[in-house]
Amino acid sequence: MPESILPVVFLIALLVMRILYKEYRFALSGRMAMAAMLVATGVAHFVFTKGMSMMLPDFVPFRTPLVYATGVLEILAAVGLLLPRYAKLTGWLLIAFFVLLLPANIYATMHHVNLESATLDGDGPGYLWYRIPLQAVFIGWTYLSCIKPSIINARLFTQKDHRYIEVNESR
Repeated sequence: MPESILPVVFLIALLVMRILYKEYRFALSGRMAMAAMLVATGVAHFVFTKGMSMMLPDFVPFRTPLVYATGVLEILAAVGLLLPRYAKLTGWLLIAFFVLLLPANIYATMHHVNLESATLDGDGPGYLWYRIPLQAVFIGWTYLSCIKPSIINARLFTQKDHRYIEVNESR
């Protein structure tokens, strides 16, 4: 599941930041984790194209090209999250994207779409109890790491000089 990438990459990035910079960089680590997940889900658009096309109602035109386009957008968003100049704008666009994706996820769930096998034997409506809160986690994660990183940045003790410093990710 691509969502498991978030906590794993986040913890690894925090550890690497601590080793390299003697401080934790929460927002940057959060953006790195979201970027890793977006690359994985973006690539999935090219691997599971047929199943993802089935997630859209029949009245939506150009479903397959739309799946490819959103895959490219997810990969571009991953790059945008890692470029400080574009992280905030990318964050807002990503939140809008997550909101716009929810109806497709609901449609797919109600029609038992299995995106990996491109069949109609998926989890069904019970999956929404997981998917809707997960979408809220993605939105909150993006907001905290891109738009309001000051909320998660804190004063941290460094071993280097044994004093408290303000974490400033604009360095």
